[in-house]
Amino acid sequence: MNARARERPRADPRWTLAACVLASSLSFVEGSVLNVALPAIRASYEAGAAEVQWVVNAYLLPLSALLLLGGALGDHFGRRRLLVIGTSLFTAASVLCALAPSLGLLFAARAAQGVGAALLLPNSLALLNAAFEGEKRGQAVGIWAAAGAAAAAVAPLIGGWLVDNVGWPAIFYINIPLGLGAILLALTFVTESSDASAGRTDYGGAFLATAGLGGTTYGLTRWSSSGKVDLVVGATVIAGLAMLAMFLWVERTRKDRAMMPLGMFGDRCFIGLNLLTFLLYGAFGAAMLLIPYVLIEAGGYSPVQAGLALLPLPILIAVGSPIMGQFAMRIGPRTPLAMGPLVVGAGMLLGLRIMVDSPYWSVVMPAIAVMALGMAIAVAPLTASVLGSVDPRHTGMASGFNSAVARIGGLIATALLGVVLSRQGDQLIGGFHSALIASAIVGGAASLTAITLLGSVKMRES
Repeated sequence: MNARARERPRADPRWTLAACVLASSLSFVEGSVLNVALPAIRASYEAGAAEVQWVVNAYLLPLSALLLLGGALGDHFGRRRLLVIGTSLFTAASVLCALAPSLGLLFAARAAQGVGAALLLPNSLALLNAAFEGEKRGQAVGIWAAAGAAAAAVAPLIGGWLVDNVGWPAIFYINIPLGLGAILLALTFVTESSDASAGRTDYGGAFLATAGLGGTTYGLTRWSSSGKVDLVVGATVIAGLAMLAMFLWVERTRKDRAMMPLGMFGDRCFIGLNLLTFLLYGAFGAAMLLIPYVLIEAGGYSPVQAGLALLPLPILIAVGSPIMGQFAMRIGPRTPLAMGPLVVGAGMLLGLRIMVDSPYWSVVMPAIAVMALGMAIAVAPLTASVLGSVDPRHTGMASGFNSAVARIGGLIATALLGVVLSRQGDQLIGGFHSALIASAIVGGAASLTAITLLGSVKMRES
């Protein structure tokens, strides 16, 4: 009797939802709070442009490369176990980030955060999928996504205040209560789930993907920060691309047991959706890194003001995405997927009005609001279309791969921004404008992808 009473709370899906929300909030908070702290981090370490890029990419690289493997490990060894391991690693690495006496240690701690996020993110969704059924599953995922948007909205404000009043290391301490709360709830109330037959523990593929992305990213970062193509740049890019080619060969030989089954790419729509994702999130990621950086470095904004400047972004996306998702179910996803990137690009072109002393409400805010509107138009139809483009048994793999593609887009974009981050004053504004024009062109390419490759795309309801 007592044993049963103790077991009942562990099966309560509401506790599973709470644990997953807290755990995944670590990644959502980290993705939005760091940008307002980058100028302070650069000044603290007297870092150059390449070092600033690696503060971001040291986290994005393992997260992008290991996201699929993290989900497979959870299927194989237990999703709750991997959620706890990933959250523990992320939390411990956050403490190391705050205490890092050197850039090298900060990079290492940021990489450990990325590994932790790659373990916790896919398993938080997998636990929700196992704990809920039918409409309640859709509601749970909606709450999970809304909580992430809310965390992303609040984090820059809190982070900006901490940078101004305590110091940039304090932004990493935000993660400690979130991580400890998630671990406690998971160990106390969440029921373990697994599916050993679905686990693709493709360690060779994971190594080659990480090494290939790492080599390519390092070469691009070195080239963009120095403006020169030297022997190191050429060698690392060529080696990175060679390892990515080997990764594709390994995945082909492993077939259905691969981390990324190549059979999914037999569908033209699936290819188009992921190309659109790469282009759109790459362009958007570049703008979201540069705008707060430029506002602080050239516009005289404090970190708190820069956080407030970005506030319309997560609010409009969180409010607009569900509405656009329902609308797209009626008219089909192709039109919103073609229009969304164009609207994002229009917002970037509006950003060309941002100068050293530009007012917020009439210049900065319209650009951010239009970009947010474009993302709100595209995000929900894109997610649903990715799920609808593959066989139902591959939806988890397709969703995970699409998430990884989005982060790789941000990874490559960040690697190319050294030429902007190395400038100051009017030159920084000039480089910022050039980057916005390039990003708007990439947004146009994403729209063209939707028009040309998504003729028969369909959506799947939650």
